[in-house]
Parts: sequence; structure tokens; C-alpha cells
Amino acid sequence: MGSSPVAIVTGASRGIGRAGALALAEAGFDVVVSARTVREGEGVAEPNSVREETTLAVPGSLERTAQEIEERGQRALIVPMDLIDVASVTALPATVMAEWGRIDVLFNNAIFRGVGTLDRITDLTVESMTNLLAGNFMNQILLIQQVIPHMLAAGGGTIIDMVSGSARLDPAGPPGEGGWGILYSASKAAFGRVAGGVNAEYRAQGIKAFNVDPGNVVTEARKAAKPDDEYSSGYGSEPAEATGKVVAWLATDPTADKFLGKWIFAPKLCSDLGLLPGWTFQVPQ
Repeated sequence: MGSSPVAIVTGASRGIGRAGALALAEAGFDVVVSARTVREGEGVAEPNSVREETTLAVPGSLERTAQEIEERGQRALIVPMDLIDVASVTALPATVMAEWGRIDVLFNNAIFRGVGTLDRITDLTVESMTNLLAGNFMNQILLIQQVIPHMLAAGGGTIIDMVSGSARLDPAGPPGEGGWGILYSASKAAFGRVAGGVNAEYRAQGIKAFNVDPGNVVTEARKAAKPDDEYSSGYGSEPAEATGKVVAWLATDPTADKFLGKWIFAPKLCSDLGLLPGWTFQVPQ
């Protein structure tokens, strides 16, 4: 068993999850990386709507992220997980405890990707609504439930939940035309209430939870779906690394407690703290 603190990062094969995993490694954490894509070349972006038909290949994998963590001098543990597979969700913390014996940080970054995310109201089905709410809300709570007892036994821990501006803003257009699906934003709005509940129930026992909004990050999946980056128009575009640096800062700096109960907009906080040298947040025009 290593002496470094342990962080679990979901959705760590690419994008914001990968950036968070690397930033946590640079901050001295051994990192458990979890997602569906284990090997490079296996990653795909499924259609987000019944109006889409194409499944696209996307770069990134848990093996790649794990290698980059180890290049930073920390241990990496690969534990695959699918957010709509309850068995894999509950197995993740159990595997970490069996292998490494501690969980200090949980970065809930993964989201459900699939039909329903960019569907219009009349396109939604019982199946798509069930999958999206399960993946973005219910099974996220299930994962937190598995982690909390281990954090309580250790005297504390940090939970960082990835939220979305879509939970607070109206879309500029219909889904796929500058906007997002109502069910996606509703599921993220529900998830945005979880951190406050964790703090109300467990802060006195050493567990704290944060809500982090990454802004408009054009990830590998977004690039594959929209090579011309249509979604950045009117919303700006921020690097995944900005959110990654903020996640590591929240997990390590005691002064971060002042952000408990707040909606943290990662790009601006990263810029204000100078966590990503050479990059400054610019307010979209």
C-alpha cells in the first residue's frame, strides 16, 4: 500500500477527466482512472439524439491516462466503469479499497453519453429518459453512497461533482443548433443539488463536497461530432486543463473551503488563482 492519498476520477479516458487525473497526480495523488474505454483505439462517441445515426471514433483511453499519471511519478489503477451499469458502479470503490485501501477524493466527472442528450422534447422516450437520469444523477448518488463509509472511517474526504451551466441557463437554440436537450440540463440540475446535501449531512464529520462548472470545453467527443466547433459560438471555449487544475486545488488547499456551497466556475477561478500559467480567462463577447 502506498503512502500517497488516493483520488478516483470517473470519465478519465479523455477530456476533463483526463485533465483532472493528471492534475491530481501532479499534486501528489495516486489516481484511480475509470471510464468505458480501456485501450487506445476503442473509444467511440455514440449518437446523442435519435436524429443522429453515426458512431464516431474518438482518441483517448484509460491506458493512455494511466501511463501519463505514472510519468508524473504517481501510481495509476485502471478500473473500468459504465455509468448505467449498476454492478460496475458499485464495484469501483470496492476494487479501490481492495487494491489500495483508501479513498481520499472522488471526482465525479463522467456523464452519460447517448441518445437523449441532444434530443428534443417530442423525441424523448421512456428508455432514453431512464438512461440519462440514471447515468447523470441516480447512479452518481449510488457511487457517492459507496465512497462515504470509507471516507467516514478515515476521518474525512473530498467529493467534487462536475456540474453544467446548462442547469442554470436557457439554451440559445434547439438541441444540435446551439442548444442542449432539456433532459440533459434537467439531469445536471438534479445532480447540482447533491454536493449541498453531502455537506449538510457529513461536513461535521470531515467530508466536503464541491460543485465545479467547467464552462464550455470542446472535448474530443465534441470535436468528433462537430469539427467546426459550432457550440463555442456565444459561449466561449475553455481548456480542459483549467478545470483539472481547479479540481486539484480544491482537493489540496484548505482555503478552498470558502467555496463550499457555491457554484464554482472553473475557468475564472483557474485564471484568478494563476493555476494555468500563460492562460487567462476571457469573458465571451
